[in-house]
Amino acid sequence: MELLLNGNFLAILGAAIAAMAGIGSAIGVGLVGSAAAGVVAEDPKKFGPTLMLQALPGTQGIYGLLIAFIILNKIGLITGNMVDLTTAQGGFFLASSLPIGIIGTLSAIHQGKVAASGVMLISKRPEEIAKAMVYAAMVETYAVLALLASFLMVNGL
Repeated sequence: MELLLNGNFLAILGAAIAAMAGIGSAIGVGLVGSAAAGVVAEDPKKFGPTLMLQALPGTQGIYGLLIAFIILNKIGLITGNMVDLTTAQGGFFLASSLPIGIIGTLSAIHQGKVAASGVMLISKRPEEIAKAMVYAAMVETYAVLALLASFLMVNGL
């Protein structure tokens, strides 16, 4: 139990939670890839537009990894000079990771669903790629807000 209340452990746990946004990205990218494969099987010329849609849910994983790196750098783990954190300090890092860890994961999954629908849109009407991208990008807004919240919290520590 003492290990679980160790500030360094809590900070590293926070970095891990932030990086877990990659789970949502993997799911979202997979959803779009599944839809895109069917469309490209029918019309190989649609590979480019479907690939653009598939890439969108991958950004949340990048955002989570960024916050994880910032946390690990701030606590000195990356440089090999790890500071001794209090339980409260570690808890603050853990709390700072939650916006991108949770919202990033969920938004990537939902963005994947919207982008997969966009793939279906361009399968019938390829000229509507911009509309499909806008629909999917709207979900990204909340991932960016979560990134900003986590970034501001981590940098305030």
